[in-house]
Formats: sequence, C-alpha cells, structure tokens
Amino acid sequence: MREAVWKEYELIDTCAGERLERWGDKILIRPDPQIIWTTEKSDPRWKNAHARYIRSKSGGGSWTVYKKLPDVWHVGYGDITFGVKPMGFKHTGIFPEQAINWEYASEKIKNEKRQLNILNLFAYTGGATLACLNAGAKVCHVDASKGMVQWAKENAALSNLADRPVRWIVDDCVKFVKREIRRGNKYDGIIMDPPSYGRGPGGEIWKLEEQLFPFIELCSELLSDDAVFFILNSYTAGLSPSVMQYLLSVTIAKKHGGSVFADEIGLKATDTGLILPCGSTVIWEASRR
Repeated sequence: MREAVWKEYELIDTCAGERLERWGDKILIRPDPQIIWTTEKSDPRWKNAHARYIRSKSGGGSWTVYKKLPDVWHVGYGDITFGVKPMGFKHTGIFPEQAINWEYASEKIKNEKRQLNILNLFAYTGGATLACLNAGAKVCHVDASKGMVQWAKENAALSNLADRPVRWIVDDCVKFVKREIRRGNKYDGIIMDPPSYGRGPGGEIWKLEEQLFPFIELCSELLSDDAVFFILNSYTAGLSPSVMQYLLSVTIAKKHGGSVFADEIGLKATDTGLILPCGSTVIWEASRR
C-alpha cells in the first residue's frame, strides 16, 4: 500500500461509512461506503465539524453546514496551493491520496537532464499538472469540464505557476488523443485518472470498462521514443491493481518495453494508524538508460 503524506490535510478518523477530515483548519465529514466498521468516535471533532455531506436515499446528497465556511479556502502541499470548497457528490476539489503519484512524477521529471513534455488526461483541478510544472516539465492539461479547467488555472495562479509552459484544454479526452495522434505530437509521460462514467463537452459518453483498453492502446501511440512513465489511476472497484498491471503490461510495456508495477494507494487515519484504501494505481516506467 502506497500512502500520501500531508501537513495541511489529515484523515483524522473513520467510522460507520464516514471520514472525519481536516482540510487546513476546516473539519469536514464525508461519506465513504467502504468504511463498514463501527468504532468508538473518541475524537471530539466528530461533534465539532464545520460541515457534513449527507447522502439522500433517492440518490445524490447535500452538505449540512454547522459552522460558517468561506466559499473557497486554501490548502497547501509542498510548493503547491489548492483552492478547496465543498461541492456536489461530496467532492472538495482535491483527491489527497493522489499526492503519492504527484511525488513519483515530480521525481522522474527532476531526474531527467531534459525538459519532459507531459500529458495529463481527465486532469480535474490540476494536482498532477501543478506538480509536473513545479518540477520543470511542460504540461498539456485536458479535461471535459470547463469549470474544472478554470479551477486548475486558478490553482496554478495560487501556486505561482501560471507563467509555466502549460496548455489548458477543454475537450473530450478520447477525441483529443486521436487528434494528437494525427498531428504527430508525442509526450514523455502520460498521467490519467479516468472516471467510471462520464460525459464529454459534446455529450460523448465514457464507460471505463468498455473504453479503457482501446483508449490505453491509443495513448501508447503518443509516447515518445524516450518516454519515461505512464500513470493510470482508478477508483472503480472492479479494476484491482493486478487487473491494471495486466492492462498496461499488454499495451504500454508490450510496445515500449520497461516495467510495470501496481498497488493500492491510501491515506493513514491518525486515530488508528491504519491506512484507508483510496483506489489503485498502475505505473509503467521505461528501462533505465
């Protein structure tokens, strides 16, 4: 299990389908269906949170605010700063467990003696984009949501990275990759965190289990001859680390050599010291030259 380590985010405790979390100095309670245990809620912040996301029996849910929250507040990870706000579907604008993958990408970029060209697909609010820019790479940031791309731009400005070499693209990721292949563009690293289900800006439907394999094959055509890494993350229950390792082994590694490793990623709960799984990541990396 690979875990992310934060200072300004903390998974405080877990109990009865919920997480107790600290985002900067704000305390939030959010649902998590894999938390099937009921343990003692000894931390007083369970009763002193700023807000709680409560699911509706009819689907969806809403935030119940107990203490006044700003529309947006800031949380830092190293040199990167994010704007955080409670959104629909329990989101806040950051998946903190992804920091372990930001660290991996940053290290690979810094170890190269050339500037790498990185493609970040399904790029959300830009955590991986900012980490790669901060490490010295050029980045192409692609997401189907205009609002998420704007949020990522704001995060870049907060992090003093707005002047770095980045392309902000609002587009369906599959259509964008096909166009990049036709243009002959290449990337030294690709990062993607695709949803289980989604719609592109033109109504394009994305179903992970049906489209992931052919999409990975397409993306393999964008890797340069000197490509360094390919990172795929998933929160879909059916995609275990072993399944994802097999997937990249018969696509990326078959074509480009190198090695593939996969594992769960997670966050350590302060109360128990145990790690809460938060998805799976598979990484292809080139053979050392």
